[in-house]
Amino acid sequence: MSRIQSIRTLISASIAALALLPAFAHSQALPAAAPAASTLDYRMNEHVIQVPAGPDDVTLETTVFQPNGAGPFPLIVINHGKGPGRPNLQPRDRFYHMASVFVKRGYAVMVPMRQGFSKSGGRYRDRGCDMTANGYTQAEDIRATLDYARQQPWIDGARMIVAGQSYGGLAAIALGTEALPGVRGLINFAGGLRDDSDRCAWRSQLVSAFADYGAKAKVPSLWMYGQNDSLFGPELAGRMHAAYIGAGGRGRLVEFPAFKRDAHGMLASRDGEKVWLQDTEQFLREIGMPTEVVVDVPAPPTPARTDYAQVDDIDAVPFLSEHGRRAYRDYLTKMTPRAFAVSASGGWTWAEEGEDPDGRALATCSAKSREPCRLYSVDDYVVWHDERIDQAEKAAATASVTPAPTPTAESDPTTSVGSTTAR
Repeated sequence: MSRIQSIRTLISASIAALALLPAFAHSQALPAAAPAASTLDYRMNEHVIQVPAGPDDVTLETTVFQPNGAGPFPLIVINHGKGPGRPNLQPRDRFYHMASVFVKRGYAVMVPMRQGFSKSGGRYRDRGCDMTANGYTQAEDIRATLDYARQQPWIDGARMIVAGQSYGGLAAIALGTEALPGVRGLINFAGGLRDDSDRCAWRSQLVSAFADYGAKAKVPSLWMYGQNDSLFGPELAGRMHAAYIGAGGRGRLVEFPAFKRDAHGMLASRDGEKVWLQDTEQFLREIGMPTEVVVDVPAPPTPARTDYAQVDDIDAVPFLSEHGRRAYRDYLTKMTPRAFAVSASGGWTWAEEGEDPDGRALATCSAKSREPCRLYSVDDYVVWHDERIDQAEKAAATASVTPAPTPTAESDPTTSVGSTTAR
C-alpha cells in the first residue's frame, strides 16, 4: 500500500477503543499506518483547534492531544520557544515526546502557538531589552489558553499544570505571578530569552526578570537546565534561580548533565524523557497531580530494516553524486534519531533529532527534488528495499548531477539540525 493510500485509510478509519489490557485502564486506538509528517497522530487523538485570545478575534493555533473518552482529564499546557527567523514562519510545535508521556498518564495536552507564531493570529509582540515585560506579554496567551480550557467539559479545571521551554519557560514563570485557579504547578525547561544584539545586557535583564517574578510568585515550580545548554549555561541558570528564590519564589532547580550536543534541545528529543521524567514525576506527586500510567499509547510504526546493505556502506547508496556520498558520510556522524532520503534525480536530505526526522527528511527532499524521494536509512540501519543497483545504472542516474554547493546546516536548539541538496 502506498503512503498516500495509507494516509487515506488512516483518515477515513474510525477511532475505537481496543480491549482492556491487564496493565492499563484502557488502550488508545492504533491507526492503520504511520502518519506522514504533516498529518495528525491519531494514536493520541491529536487535533488542532483555534483558541480565542484577546480582542479583534485573535485566535491561537493550538495542538491538542488527549486519551480516548469524554474526560474530564487533568491538563498540561506546554509552551514553545522562539526559533531563529520570523515568528510567523516557525512551524507548529507539538512537543510530541512529552505529550505522549502525559497522555499515557491520563492527561489532556494543549500546545498553543502564541500570537504572531505559525498560523496564530495577531502579531509577535517584542518588548526589546525589557525581559520582564517580554515574559509578561507572552504569558497573556497562556492565560487565554487556560481560560478556554476551563470552559471545556473534557478538562478537569481543578487539576492543571503549565510547562514551557526556552521563551515558553520564561513566560510560564511570569504567568505564575497571577492567581491561576486550578493551576497547581509550573515546569520551566531551560527558560529564558537571548538577545545577541548590542542593545542590552540580556543576561542581567533575565536575572532581574526572574527576581520580579519571584517576588510575586503564587505557584510552585520545577526548573530544569543542562550543563551544556548553549543559551543559558549553569552560571546564568544559577543566577536566575537564586534571584527568583531570593525574592520569595518557590522553585527547585535541577541541573542535569550534558545532553548530546546541546541540552537546550533536550525536551524535543525522544531521549529527553530519560532526563526529565523522574524529577517531573516527583514534582507532580508533590502538588497532587497524577503520575501513574493508565493509557497504553502504541509506539509509532517504524520503517522495516532490510538486507540491502550495511548502513555504513557509502558506495551502496543509490543515485548519489560524489558530493552526495560526502554528505552521507557526514550523516553517519549525526545523532539518532536520524534519517537519510534520496531521489532518482540525485537529491538527498538528512534530518537529525527532534520530532519525526524520517518524515522531515522525506518532506524536504520531495519538496525540492524533480523525482519522488524515499528513505534510504533510519538511525543505524538501512530501509531501502529495491534490488541492488549495479554500478552502470548508478553511473547513468548520477552522470547529469553536477556537484552541489557546500551543504548548509540550520540549527534550531529547540528542534533539530539538517542539511539538504535536492534536485
